[in-house]
Amino acid sequence: MNTFVDQVKAYHQRTKHQPQRYAAGPDTLDWDAQPNPFRDWIGAPVLRLPLVADQLDTTWGQLCQLGGPGACPPKPLNIEAIACLLELSFALTAWKQYGPDRWALRANPSSGNLHPTEVYVLVQGVPGLRDGLYHYAPREHALVLRAACADRPDADRRAAPQLWIGLSSIQWREAWKYGERAFRYCQLDAGHALGALRYAAAAMGWQARTADGLGHADLAHLMGLDRDADFGLAEREEPEMLVRVGPGILGALREPKPVYEAWFGQASRLDTHPMYRWPVIDDVVQATRRGALPDRTSATPDESVPAPAQGRVPAPACRAGELAATIIRGRRSAQHFDRRATMPLDVFVRIMQALMPDAATPWDAWAEPVRVHPIVFAHRIEGLAPGAYVLPRTPGGEAMLRAQLKAISDWQALDGLQDGLPDGLLQGLPLWRLVEHPGLAGTLRTLSCHQAIGSDACFAVSLVAAFAEPIAQDPSNYRSMLQEAGLIGQVLYLQAEAEWFRGTGIGCYFDDAVHDLLGIDTPAMQVLYHFTVGVPMADQRITTELPYSHLQAPLQASLTATEGTSS
Repeated sequence: MNTFVDQVKAYHQRTKHQPQRYAAGPDTLDWDAQPNPFRDWIGAPVLRLPLVADQLDTTWGQLCQLGGPGACPPKPLNIEAIACLLELSFALTAWKQYGPDRWALRANPSSGNLHPTEVYVLVQGVPGLRDGLYHYAPREHALVLRAACADRPDADRRAAPQLWIGLSSIQWREAWKYGERAFRYCQLDAGHALGALRYAAAAMGWQARTADGLGHADLAHLMGLDRDADFGLAEREEPEMLVRVGPGILGALREPKPVYEAWFGQASRLDTHPMYRWPVIDDVVQATRRGALPDRTSATPDESVPAPAQGRVPAPACRAGELAATIIRGRRSAQHFDRRATMPLDVFVRIMQALMPDAATPWDAWAEPVRVHPIVFAHRIEGLAPGAYVLPRTPGGEAMLRAQLKAISDWQALDGLQDGLPDGLLQGLPLWRLVEHPGLAGTLRTLSCHQAIGSDACFAVSLVAAFAEPIAQDPSNYRSMLQEAGLIGQVLYLQAEAEWFRGTGIGCYFDDAVHDLLGIDTPAMQVLYHFTVGVPMADQRITTELPYSHLQAPLQASLTATEGTSS
């Protein structure tokens, strides 16, 4: 018996919310004692980055082209371009204030705005930066030098610049509020962060691709997270993934081999007086760490590994002509939806098309098998009957879903929907109606932990995946499935923004009650995430400030610069 497999299955089962009880969490919250959302590396050199995203002239439509006709030319890989990449993926996008409470929003979304994801930047041969490992500090929009690399031979100095982005998770940031379920949210956030990075890279005319074959020990070493002395009493970070980013990289995805010669900084402690401990989180973290390169030949029939090709370019969104930076930085999580609003059918179809793994951005960055599929609950889509729909993202996924959704045997083709839509918009979209249900909105409110945001949206999504067999093959697949669900969530966030709508992720839902609704009666398939999209209603009591108004003199630079000075 594989102990790690058993631990993962037991963790997922015990952290399910049920109508009669919620997953174990803190009995009370002291918001004045919330863990610090910003990690500092005390004593490490800090390099402030310029704010240059306002100079980026890439439109949303160009971002979606990915090298096709009309796409934006790739920016040179230098310090100004890296600054823009980070500004569009992980930087602050606004400060909000309500009464005495003030909080920051970021380009990458996070469960509860708690931000467990930390970002590391590994560079080699980049003009304006010393070779080494950096931590990205979003509050200051700065790079903090963690490790300097040894000088490279002259032959290596002539090689093209290289950029890698590492993502890690601090479990306590989520556990402080969500208790045992926090590991799920950390993985969803990692998927959101990967999506934010891929969209930002596309705005630069660049590619991005997760490194395949790096195990836990490799990732920890490359990000400096295995250095016990650098953390002391501070909360540890769990490495999640490493992503190669830059122009023309897809044919050269070799793993980095830096030679660190000097280390800097001591990790700051985020919560000096934690009130709770959740040992089950440590257990599932240990159980899901990846070892050697997984054998892709053992993938189950419902899986496929997406190729790093350009893929299909989606139909232009409503805001295709607007600046990509405006849409990316304007992304927000909706807090309330207008229950009277409806969504045009063509907008809904374009959003669904963007979820397919052949839709280029951001799916060319995902090196894992495709396992997650949307069950779509359409409330108010013009021309679409209210009810439940299914979008299998692979042919194998369709076979799996047909076998597992036992309550519904008669999948209905959407005949006649093409009338009134742009030619070819529905082509290749495997969207099926499962059942009509005029009263579905109220059901979804109940299933989403009685939250109105589950019923007031134009549509809601349950993201489901084959579960038991992938976990039995490799427990680390639990992480990748949750990360894939988060990546789908990021697509929904930005595609909704590009269509003048807004989305929000919902981590609180009654897992098994959703299974009952869909007729899932075995552990072979599980629901992993909920998401809703609709027309937001703004709270006029909350004020907004510019993201870096707290800096005395924000740095500016030219995004077209090709050279810089070393620091």
